[in-house]
Amino acid sequence: MTNRELVLNMLAELSTKDISEARNPETFREHAEVARQGGEIARNARAELEAKTGKPVVTSLNARDTLQIEK
Repeated sequence: MTNRELVLNMLAELSTKDISEARNPETFREHAEVARQGGEIARNARAELEAKTGKPVVTSLNARDTLQIEK
């Protein structure tokens, strides 16, 4: 996983947390909608970054492979 992938994942998590705190969802459906909205923010950021750089953000890299951890 690259730094870009980690940052976008963190953006999705932070966005979801902030939206959840602002909306205070109570039902599973409301929580699912908040999670979708948080993911959408990261998805839009990823699409814009890829469009402006011409490079994909998502890679096939795996932390296990990078750290040479046995499976």
